[in-house]
Amino acid sequence: MNQTSDLATDVVVCGCGSSGLIAGLTARYGGASVIMFEKRSAPGGTSLFAEGMFAVESGMQLRNNISITREEAFRKHMEYSHWRANGRLVRRFIDESASTIDWLEQQGVEFEGVEAAKPGGPRVWHVMKGNPITRGAGLINSLVAKVKQNGVRICLRTPVKELLINKENRVIGVIAVDSSGNTVRVDTKAVVISTGGFQNNKEMLKEYTSAGMAMASYNIDMTGDGIRMAWAVGAAPEGTNVLLGATGIEGENRGSAIAAIMFQPYLWVNQEGERFCAEDITFSTPFILNAHINQTNGTRYTIFDENTKIHLMQRGIDRGMGHAKQAGDKLVTLDADLDRGVTQGKVFIANTLSELAGKIGVRGEILQATVDEYNRCCEEGHDRIFAKNPDYLQPVRQARFYAVKCHLSLHCTLGGIKINDKMEVLDKKGGIIPGLYAVGNCAGGLYGDTYDIGNTTGGALGFAVNSGRIAGKNILQYIGL
Repeated sequence: MNQTSDLATDVVVCGCGSSGLIAGLTARYGGASVIMFEKRSAPGGTSLFAEGMFAVESGMQLRNNISITREEAFRKHMEYSHWRANGRLVRRFIDESASTIDWLEQQGVEFEGVEAAKPGGPRVWHVMKGNPITRGAGLINSLVAKVKQNGVRICLRTPVKELLINKENRVIGVIAVDSSGNTVRVDTKAVVISTGGFQNNKEMLKEYTSAGMAMASYNIDMTGDGIRMAWAVGAAPEGTNVLLGATGIEGENRGSAIAAIMFQPYLWVNQEGERFCAEDITFSTPFILNAHINQTNGTRYTIFDENTKIHLMQRGIDRGMGHAKQAGDKLVTLDADLDRGVTQGKVFIANTLSELAGKIGVRGEILQATVDEYNRCCEEGHDRIFAKNPDYLQPVRQARFYAVKCHLSLHCTLGGIKINDKMEVLDKKGGIIPGLYAVGNCAGGLYGDTYDIGNTTGGALGFAVNSGRIAGKNILQYIGL
């Protein structure tokens, strides 16, 4: 079918993750008519998998005597990015963040508390209530309920395919296609691109990043549709190389014992059987991602022995996995989980290092030399190779020997469309494309080249919700409401 229907509205939102829902809801609260389009069968996007969001000087922080200021947070973020980030955009995001927490609570979103993401890190991560694996669903459900209560139309399984502009390069509409193949044209005054990143698009990953071999953490069809639509009408690219991810094991969720082992700061070796980093970078997942990109096939193995297995079962893990597994949690089912991993090709167990090397496909003499060198560092209490924190120097001596195979894994990409601090899309000459806005993961400029989980913890979701509010408020000004 190719029937065409024509609609008209003040605002069109392309994509119904948290950033799009909030942009549309903010515009609706200001009196604008809004239609939202989502290509999937349900709203949510990558926000479904988030646990919490960044904010500073929030009421929750003040009540808990957490004293970090907006100025401190801004400087930390900009210095981490070597001032390659868009300073005005970063400042606008940080300055809005506290009021956005209050606004979200008014929409029915519940928070559990404020935490740090790593030992000694700033307490800026506002963790939402709910199941550790599905906290983001509570956020999305609250926003969708408010959207529906306020008469906003959500068109599911209806992706926007094209932006319409006039001779003055002003956005005047969109073309969408519904699940029956019917074309929908919508005339509008403003369009919000909130379609997320391109982590599920192998071609874009290969062309614009160094992680073309990476597997996506979540199969949610994030293929860069909105980014490419914006580029097609002259939007400038920015931040396509910024990634959020680490390593993953196919079929393992964050709560599994095998996934927990993957992130422990023990001995890591690449496909050549050699160490390649200080394993305590595990406390900053962007560093894991960066280190793995340069390894063969983005692959590495966590190597440990029987003594370490007992440590994991009786004393617990050193590095937590958000709220799915926390530091100190004991892996009491580890034996059974390891046996399952062996049958699934994720775990390898051997009585000798030579046998283990054969099972993971590395040269036995290289793995032995790597382990010998590492064990000497453990004996000396000093990692003279990569300077890892000695608290995490765990020797590999006691048979049996174990290896958990890990792959480069992407949660999301964090850029694509160049914007200003009003979330207005910019062209290649730095001019504004009137009526076009980009929010959330498809917008660039918040980072230099690496996601900052240590200082701006929860920044991806924090930027999504804040950019949505900022865009919505500026759209109201633009259309005269």
